[in-house]
Amino acid sequence: MFTRSGRIELAPEVLVADLERARAALDREERGAPGQEERGAGEAGEPAQPDAGYDLQLIGRRQLRSNNSWLHNSRRLVKGRNRCTLLMHPDDAARRGIAAGQRVRVRSRVGSIDLEVELTDEVMPGVVSAPHGWGHGRDGVRLETARRHAGESVNDLTDDRAIDALSGTAALNGVPVRVEPAEAARA
Repeated sequence: MFTRSGRIELAPEVLVADLERARAALDREERGAPGQEERGAGEAGEPAQPDAGYDLQLIGRRQLRSNNSWLHNSRRLVKGRNRCTLLMHPDDAARRGIAAGQRVRVRSRVGSIDLEVELTDEVMPGVVSAPHGWGHGRDGVRLETARRHAGESVNDLTDDRAIDALSGTAALNGVPVRVEPAEAARA
């Protein structure tokens, strides 16, 4: 064991010490009170959020037939329907005039991608989900099958200022986004 106590630590000091900050952020969110994250980037690197028009939270998802992208180059596993789609709650779609199967633009503070939308109540209102591990159409990708089923990379939406305060890693889930029909975005 490489812990100071020589035992398995189920509640490491660093995590326990961070609980108050996490509780305060959750309390602000429940009250709808603006915190640092709603005002723009701050000391902890939080990105701009709802007041900038980014009213949805993007979360990632895995897919059985793609397993973090390394199976995207297998002809047997990429057959069938498009798996690089955006899951969206029907109520959120209706408010935006979006129909099932339509191409939508997903936009964050740092970028945008276009995806086909699937409507489902398996995601909560206010949340959209896109799979990670796609975006094989970039220069230098030498995976023939994967390039034919390139998809879009959610990394293009990941905010470089959104850093998890405790771990110092990029915040890959809960990315503030807005979604609109792709045709409207081009107009």
